[in-house]
Amino acid sequence: MKSYETVTDMKPQVGEVIGTSDWMLVDQQKINLFAESTGDHQWIHVDPERAKSGPFGAPIAHGFLTLSLMSALMVSAFEIRKSVMGVNYGFNKVRFILPVPVNSRVRAHFRLLAWDEIDNGGAQLTIGVSVEMEGSDKPVCVAEWITRRY
Repeated sequence: MKSYETVTDMKPQVGEVIGTSDWMLVDQQKINLFAESTGDHQWIHVDPERAKSGPFGAPIAHGFLTLSLMSALMVSAFEIRKSVMGVNYGFNKVRFILPVPVNSRVRAHFRLLAWDEIDNGGAQLTIGVSVEMEGSDKPVCVAEWITRRY
């Protein structure tokens, strides 16, 4: 994990990888809990028997589950020790390149694309995120994520 003392210390890192997360298992329980919380119970995600005969041969994670895991993956990638809080501001781009089959392991690489000063001593960070799946040459999800850190 990379550590930064303050959000201002990140400013010279524009264009650089600011952290890579640990691997995370995407198992059926995680997929089912996501389905419960969002109401998205499509069989390709939550019905292992039916999914065996589907286009991917097994259940796959929801694309939005993969996207939402970026927050959890970021926790093991980098820290800003003197940051009181961070808030999501949005996304410029999101693409789901490949499905994530059940029991796959994913991790994320975070690259600082822009650092902009905002009110209250904070900074708006635009972060390029590439989520990879173990054993795959292509990322499963890429996004341009905007967060605000104070």
